[in-house]
Amino acid sequence: MLGWVGDIEQTTLDNDNFRTVVYTGEHTQLTVMRLAPGEDIGLEAHPQLDQFLRIEQGHGRAELGRSEDQMDETHDVGPDWAIIVPAGVWHNVVNTGDEELKLYSLYSPPEHPDGTVHETKQESEDAEHDH
Repeated sequence: MLGWVGDIEQTTLDNDNFRTVVYTGEHTQLTVMRLAPGEDIGLEAHPQLDQFLRIEQGHGRAELGRSEDQMDETHDVGPDWAIIVPAGVWHNVVNTGDEELKLYSLYSPPEHPDGTVHETKQESEDAEHDH
C-alpha cells in the first residue's frame, strides 16, 4: 500500500495494547493507544514535533503546560474530542473514566520506530529509557 487507508475508528477500538504504531511515513506517524481506568500516557514534551490526538472511547483529562513542573490547562475530554499539542508543550492524557480510553495519535514527524508495539505502559517506558 502506498499509504494507509482504513477504518481508523475500528482500528482504534480493536487495539488492546498500550501503544501500537499503525503506519509510519516520512513526515507523519499514526499510532493507536489504550489506557486502562486511572492510567495515563505519561507527562512528556516533544521538542521536534507536533501531535494530534483523538479520543474514540472513554473519558479523560488532557493536561497541557509550558513547563514540566506546572500544567497551565486541563480539559475534560471524551469521545470525538481532539487535542493538538504543538512542539515543546508538556502534555499528558489521563483516563478518568471507568472504562478503557482508546485514542489515536498522529505525530509529525514520526516519534516511534516503525512497527512498534508496547503491550503495556511499563514496556513503553522501558523502551524510551533504553533509547
